[in-house]
Amino acid sequence: MKPLLIPSLCLLLLGIKTACAAEPLPAQSENHFEARITVTAKTDYLLFLPRDYAKSKHRWPLMLFLHGSGESGSDLAKVKTHGPAKLVEDRPDFPFIVVSPQNSGRGWNPDTLNALLDRIVSKYRVDKHRIYLTGLSMGGYGTWTLAAEHPERFAAAAPICGGGNPKDAALLAGLPIWAFHGALDTKVPVARTRDMVAAVKAAGGNIRYTEYPQAGHDCWTETYANPELYTWLLEHHR
Repeated sequence: MKPLLIPSLCLLLLGIKTACAAEPLPAQSENHFEARITVTAKTDYLLFLPRDYAKSKHRWPLMLFLHGSGESGSDLAKVKTHGPAKLVEDRPDFPFIVVSPQNSGRGWNPDTLNALLDRIVSKYRVDKHRIYLTGLSMGGYGTWTLAAEHPERFAAAAPICGGGNPKDAALLAGLPIWAFHGALDTKVPVARTRDMVAAVKAAGGNIRYTEYPQAGHDCWTETYANPELYTWLLEHHR
């Protein structure tokens, strides 16, 4: 009987193999998940209202200022160390509402900043067509990032000695940008800004660049002391 069983067994196994080969392997299915979730956005911030804000009835341009890493923490007074938050201490006639949030030290969160802007715009007389964004060092990085996340929100942006993702250039191409960096910066390489400027230009963007040949990391003092920056910002409307 063995000579009969062996061929039969071989035929059986061959049949199984042939059947298996004919059946396609199960494929991964394509699916989509979408859900609305709620998160808590919170930050402390300084708010400057121009001297004539209470007397006027018109809407005011708004400047969102993002500080550097050295001003992070929970002491809001540190935010006044540099930039517009420092400048307005002696400039009650500064022609912008200035919002200066404080970073806890975990980096700038675009969702939190966008939610903060929503609150300020709803609470104060803000000209929605003239909202401007600027920041230095870590705040320069935050400026590039937030501008790429919400380019539709801003009339113009001025990132200082920071960097961004050149892959975001197409998102930034429609936003007027004036970038600044010191050529001798040893904390944030000047290439970070040069690369962004080149990428935005290649994408057809409207970008202006000032590089200070003798400046190190602190190129923001000269930048924020230049009245031309504020004139340039106010020339742009959404």
